[in-house]
Amino acid sequence: MLIFNKQNISIFIIWLFSISAIIGIYLGYVNWFISKTPLNLLLGAALLFWNLPINSLRKIAVWAIAFSVGMIVEIVGVQTGEIFGNYYYGENLGLKFMDVPFLIGVNWAVLSFITAAISSRLTNNFWRAILIGTCFMVGLDFLLEPLAGVFDFWHFEGGIVPIQNYVAWFVTAFFLQFLIRKTMDFDKPYFSTHLFLTQIIFFGSCYLILV
Repeated sequence: MLIFNKQNISIFIIWLFSISAIIGIYLGYVNWFISKTPLNLLLGAALLFWNLPINSLRKIAVWAIAFSVGMIVEIVGVQTGEIFGNYYYGENLGLKFMDVPFLIGVNWAVLSFITAAISSRLTNNFWRAILIGTCFMVGLDFLLEPLAGVFDFWHFEGGIVPIQNYVAWFVTAFFLQFLIRKTMDFDKPYFSTHLFLTQIIFFGSCYLILV
C-alpha cells in the first residue's frame, strides 16, 4: 500500500524531475533542461531540508558552515587557481558572488549531508563512515567533470581537469564529512539515498548521451 508522507512525496518528485530531464535531453532539448539546473538543485535542497529536517540552531550552524566552506574554497580556487586548478564558472548555475555561483555553496552542503547520511547507514565506524562519504563525493565529481563544460557549469584551462582538483575535493569533502559526523545524527536517510542516486543516474545518462 502506497503511503503518502513527505518522504515518499519527496522521492517521487525528485525522480520525476530527474527522469523527465533525462528524457528531454535524450530527445534533444539539452539547452532548455540544462538552463533549469538552478531550479533542480534548489528543489533537491528544499526537499532535503524538509526531510531531515533542520530544526535546531546547531543544525542550522552546520549547514551554514558547510555552505560557507564550499563557497570559500571555490572563491579562492577561482581567484588564484591554487586549489582546484585554473578554472572559471559558466552561466548555467545562476547568480554569482566573486565569480562563484551561490548554488555551488548549496551543492557542497547538500552533497556533504546526503553522503554523510548514506555512509552513516553503511557502517558504524566513525572514520570509515567519513572515508566512505568522502569517496562518494569525489566519485560524483569524477562523473560530473566530463559534463561540466558541456553544460556550461565550469571550464578548466585547456579543457583538462588536473589531479589537484580531485585531491582538493577529497580534502574539502573529508573535512565536511568530519564536521557533519561530529555534530549530526541521521535516522533512516531514505530520501538522501534517492537524491544521491538521481544525481548519479542523471549525470551517468547524460554522459552516455552527450559525451
